Amino acid sequence: MSNRAQLHARRRPGALIGPNAVLQAVAVMEERLGMAETAAILADAQIEQLPTGQHMIPEIEALRLHRWLALHDPMGALVIAEEAGARTADYIIANRIPRPAVWLLKRLPALLAAPLLMGAIRKHAWTFVGAGVFTPAGAWGFAIDRTRADDSIPPPDSLFLWYAAVFTRLYRVLVAPDCTCRMAEPGQDFAPRRTYTINRAPDHSSDGSR
Repeated sequence: MSNRAQLHARRRPGALIGPNAVLQAVAVMEERLGMAETAAILADAQIEQLPTGQHMIPEIEALRLHRWLALHDPMGALVIAEEAGARTADYIIANRIPRPAVWLLKRLPALLAAPLLMGAIRKHAWTFVGAGVFTPAGAWGFAIDRTRADDSIPPPDSLFLWYAAVFTRLYRVLVAPDCTCRMAEPGQDFAPRRTYTINRAPDHSSDGSR
């Protein structure tokens, strides 16, 4: 890399994401781990003050939080990530999706609601993937690729599980209650690219009903 490119890389601002990536996780951590343990994790993650919820935050804060949570409690981190993802989706539905759109999605057949929801998610993907790349695979699948995100340390599995939990709740509330988003097992440890599929219960997978 040339000196000019190195200087540009140092000056490049970090990616921003929505504050609920941190706020919802901390709320679950306090409930499950207690205030003292949560405070210790926040200190290790260099989060001196929680976001206000009114502005986007540097993605690195959420990455550090997931990394240190995984170090403090490797198994509990997965449970916390799932619950935090579900709560983040609830916040999005209540505060970020226009009421008429929520009303419409809930009443459309699933085969019509799913592509509309995925299209809306694609337009706003930068608010949750940060420096990653979000690529839909039709209405029922997607990939998140952090290959070019320049992560100094690979994100833990809990971060990628958080994505699955967000999509599971969004689809269950807005598309059909039997939807589940699952992450495919990566071909290697700490794979920077993960693929996801959103499946329905077998008795509903072939029709457009709810």
